[in-house]
Amino acid sequence: MKDILSMLPEEISVEFQSMGLPAFRAKQVSHWLARGVDSFDEMKNLPLDLRSHLGEIYSIYRPTVLRKQVSEKDGTIKYLWGLADGNAVETVVMKYRYGNTVCISTQVGCRQGCAFCASTIGGLVRQMEPSEMLNEVLCSQLDSGEKISHVVLMGTGEPLDNYDNVIRFLSLLNHPDVFNLSLRHVSLSTCGVIERFDDLAALNLQLTLAVSLHAPDDETRTKIMPANQRRGVDALMQACRRYTEATGRRVSFEYAMIDGVNDTKTHAHLLVQRAKEVGAHVNLIPLNHVEESRYKPSTQGHLKAFIEILEESGVNVTVRRRLGSDIDASCGQLRRKFEKSREK
Repeated sequence: MKDILSMLPEEISVEFQSMGLPAFRAKQVSHWLARGVDSFDEMKNLPLDLRSHLGEIYSIYRPTVLRKQVSEKDGTIKYLWGLADGNAVETVVMKYRYGNTVCISTQVGCRQGCAFCASTIGGLVRQMEPSEMLNEVLCSQLDSGEKISHVVLMGTGEPLDNYDNVIRFLSLLNHPDVFNLSLRHVSLSTCGVIERFDDLAALNLQLTLAVSLHAPDDETRTKIMPANQRRGVDALMQACRRYTEATGRRVSFEYAMIDGVNDTKTHAHLLVQRAKEVGAHVNLIPLNHVEESRYKPSTQGHLKAFIEILEESGVNVTVRRRLGSDIDASCGQLRRKFEKSREK
């Protein structure tokens, strides 16, 4: 059966026309899908025989809530969604003064092997479909009752490792008859799969490219991010410059502060050079502790000294708020606990 939720409304229209159906039927179906129905039977303005016929051709699958945790501190909501094949992925809804942001996963598991991240434990299981990513956004909005205004692709997985499906998801997210979200309100996080930077730039989607840098030099970065071995920081900077020149969009550097690993004054000065090299904004992230990892977050003293060096050097820097710390809100932790419970 065809996954109709991964189809653009125009594609649905073409297929319906080939069946001899009037154009308005495709619009009706697209409207119902955008409302979150999980069956053609719910599409009450379609004839019964047409509902039955479409149900034999197309599948509509919505995830189930396996677990839902709500932070008592800040209202952050973390979902563990059950997928059709029995796998599970995490999604987080975060509340900010400018609106509600949903952080979605793009793969079941991850093969990048970053040493401080729970998402990569167990490796990559499979790619997520466009419909599954869209469901993370739509179903989070429907279940929480909170209107989603921003989307970040920063959950489990490497988005550029699932490039074609992610681009189709973004098309659905942006489509006026699907979710109708401006891509200027979307951030895509990558560990540096630079082979796809030029492809992404050519599309000129006007999203924010957030590069998970986490170290400004090859020695440190390779130690905590194996993906750096094949590419290197210099090559990554070159790819970032090309992206900015092609799109006119400033790149953001994500930088997890890890005690005694990447938080020295030497690292700060090197990061200043890298940020100025490409005109990047730096977003410092207090590391969330992962049970299986030996790495710990930087001390407040090291964080403060690091920030001072960046600010005094004229680098635009922010520190990400720690949201949902009481509900395992960092990437991969809830899914990891779920998988471990199934192994028992």
